[in-house]
Amino acid sequence: MGQDITVLGIESSCDDTAAAILRGRSILSSVVADQTALHASYGGVVPEIAARAHAEKLDLCIESALDGAQLPLGAIDAIAVTAGPGLIGGVLSGVMMAKGLSVSTGKPMIGVNHLAGHALTPRLTDGMEYPYLILLVSGGHCQFLRVESPTAFTRLGSTIDDAPGEAFDKTARLLGLLQPGGPSVERRAEDGDETRFAFPRPLLDRPGCDLSFSGLKTALLRQRDQLVSDQGGLRAQDVNDLCAGFQAAVRDVLKEKSRRALAASQEITGFAVAGGVAANTTLRAALETLSREHGLPFVAPPLALCTDNAAMIAFAGAESLALTGADDLTLSARPRWPLDTRTPFTVGGGKKGAKA
Repeated sequence: MGQDITVLGIESSCDDTAAAILRGRSILSSVVADQTALHASYGGVVPEIAARAHAEKLDLCIESALDGAQLPLGAIDAIAVTAGPGLIGGVLSGVMMAKGLSVSTGKPMIGVNHLAGHALTPRLTDGMEYPYLILLVSGGHCQFLRVESPTAFTRLGSTIDDAPGEAFDKTARLLGLLQPGGPSVERRAEDGDETRFAFPRPLLDRPGCDLSFSGLKTALLRQRDQLVSDQGGLRAQDVNDLCAGFQAAVRDVLKEKSRRALAASQEITGFAVAGGVAANTTLRAALETLSREHGLPFVAPPLALCTDNAAMIAFAGAESLALTGADDLTLSARPRWPLDTRTPFTVGGGKKGAKA
């Protein structure tokens, strides 16, 4: 198969059901059915609800993607599906759908690491050449990766507890803001004073590129409780200032750790950021400035390709197909799936085990 094969991408790792049709680097269609309304009253994603919604929406999203690309299913050359990491019920729904389509059409199927989808997005959007450094920053993951090929990644550092997206979501819950927390906190931070509260910058006093955000979230909780105790409640400006201070602390930590990762990276073609938290404009601006200081091109994908989508899965599948070949029906859904299996995980790699 040539490089410009037509690929159906399927993504269902968390709370977005997505399908896309990709030909080369051209996105012919991209459909995302988000589940925000389904989980809104719970303050976060409920795995069982997410899995049921994926099962109900996958065929509709695929049909819509095919219609948008004006292609019949038979015109697809390959099927790429997220096989992990993620919420196992949702990942399993996508994998089983891909297997059914592969068997019925005879088209090859490629299981894709969801994180590889994010990590390869700069190649989809900007044609970034290997090797490059990327900060993959999302709701469940945060790591610096040297991307050497579609299947070769070297991890330079990662979070040892909460990922930034988790911390944003928890901050929003503590302040009574809507989920997902990232956009809510960013909106309130626009009218806040980031210097009012002295929030910590975790792990900046230690060498290396590992990160931690759990203590920052705890500091915000304590500051909130102090304000409630002193004033009898939170004022609107208090919430704005808390959001601004929290966001500034995340920005400063990620910028300094990115500086260290860049210093440790040799002969790279550029620096990129991807993942849901990469949609934060304050963070993007800080990292772009840093990349410019190092004389490197900077890539931040369009906002629609920062959050979970199936176009990145289709592209990652097409990139790896020529190297690894297709998967067979033994392809399994994996809740955890590290990109770099050679670098040891940091002790304390998350409440539920090492981050993927």
